[in-house]
Amino acid sequence: MIKKGTKVKILTGRDKKKEGEVIEIDRPNNRAKVQGINIVKKHVKTTKEKKGGIVSKESFIHISNLVAIEIKTKTKKTEAKK
Repeated sequence: MIKKGTKVKILTGRDKKKEGEVIEIDRPNNRAKVQGINIVKKHVKTTKEKKGGIVSKESFIHISNLVAIEIKTKTKKTEAKK
């Protein structure tokens, strides 16, 4: 199962054979956002807080196009009592 923090490899598309870490999951639509993969250009309007321009950011990719390489697991370290 692919979760946030899992290292994945891309199977299809322009980023084929690249690897990255899952940073966001959209479960209802079966999509995941992977760090450094599927970069798109977004035109942002200038506001009082932010400067406008063209911003590059990750977009969602379908989960069927991903395969997990390393699954992040939580392990509890228990000390053996002597």
